Order: sequence, then C-alpha cells, then structure tokens
Amino acid sequence: MTTLLRDRELAHAFDDAARSYDLLTALNPGYRTDLLRSARRLRLPDEGAGLHVLDLGCGTGTSTRALLRAAPRARITAVDASAGMLRRAAAKTWPAGVTFLHLSAEELATAGHGPFDAVFAAYLFRNVSDPDAVLASVRGLLRPGGRLAVHEYSLSGSAAHRALWTAICHGVIIPAGTLGGDRALYRHLWRSVLAFDTAPAFAERLTRAGFTGVRAAPVAGWQTGLVHTFLAGAAPGTAR
Repeated sequence: MTTLLRDRELAHAFDDAARSYDLLTALNPGYRTDLLRSARRLRLPDEGAGLHVLDLGCGTGTSTRALLRAAPRARITAVDASAGMLRRAAAKTWPAGVTFLHLSAEELATAGHGPFDAVFAAYLFRNVSDPDAVLASVRGLLRPGGRLAVHEYSLSGSAAHRALWTAICHGVIIPAGTLGGDRALYRHLWRSVLAFDTAPAFAERLTRAGFTGVRAAPVAGWQTGLVHTFLAGAAPGTAR
C-alpha cells in the first residue's frame, strides 16, 4: 500500500504540483460547478454582506472563487499550508475583501484570526493528520450559529464506488498527474480517499465534534457517490 503523504511532506508535494494544478483540475468535468454548488449550500444571507468567511485549504483559489460567487459581498480569508499553491492563488485578480494567508489548518486556531460567520473547506480533511483536532479548531473559530460546508472526496461506502474510484485513478488521474511530474501526489489522492471516512462516518464525526444539523449531500454527475457536501452548524456558545 502506498504511504500517505502528511503535513510538511504533503505541503511540499502541493508546492511542486502548483504549476500544473489548475490545468489538471480543469480536465475534471464539473469540478468548478460542484465547488460553487457547495459554496452556495452555505446559504449566506444578503450575498454575504457584512460577513467574514474562511476558506480553509484554499489551494490555488478555485474554492475561493466559488465562495466569492456565492457571497460576493462577504469578506473572505483564504488559508493554505502550501506556499506554492498560495502563490498561485494570490497572483490572480481579487477584490479588496479577499485576503490570503500561509497557514495550516492546525496553525489557524492559534494565529488570532476570526471569529468567522462561515467556513468552507474543500478537499481538506483527508489531508490533515488529526481531523478531529481540526474540527475542534473550526468549531471554536465559528461564531454561534455559524455554518460549515465541507466539500470532500468521501465515498458512499459501497464496494461499487470504491472500485469506480480506483478505476478512475488508475485510468485517468494518476496518468495525468504523472505527465505533470506529480505521480506521488496523485497516488496519495487515490489512497487518501480509500483510507478516509465514508460519507456516513464523516457525518458522524461532525456530530461527535459538536456540530448541529449535520447532513451530507452527494454531488451530481459522474462523482455521485464519490464526493459529498457536508453541512453543519455551530451551536450557540461554541465560539472562542
């Protein structure tokens, strides 16, 4: 079994992949549409006017762009542990209300940022060493009544979806990543999805972490059963 990349090793792998990352994700049908749908599922009122939203694990900024489209009047703080990915994101054109910070999810809780009215985390939780600790940090960063949306590769739990994911990785994702010189990262992607929580298990993890109103919504199209949006709320009294 391929060893999963973690922490600094994973951040360095994303640094190396940053130059071709947008090109590879653009080959994924529905990638940007699905992110936008998940961001809109936060249902931020009045286009986010006066709200402060966290994009946790922003990568090259595709998730940030989705948030900006869903809540164009919100103030957005976008963070990522990979300096290379963050440079790609920050080099794009953004309105004044968008700020990028080089921080890991684990560092954010002690960096003095927040509180936030909503948190969006796309493709993050598979890649952290301690998802429960990160969830606890997120819960503490949210204002009472704040919203969390997690957009993640989290399989339905069926053997058919596990087999489909492996077939897609070996047939498309890993070969495409190899062309960009990033084979180790995309093999990590394959294995990290198989090793991560199923959708019901991650929903249970959110509930154990103290979030309320937890629900999982599958994405549409070919990724149904492979990618889910998890929605949850912070109960009153949870913010620091």
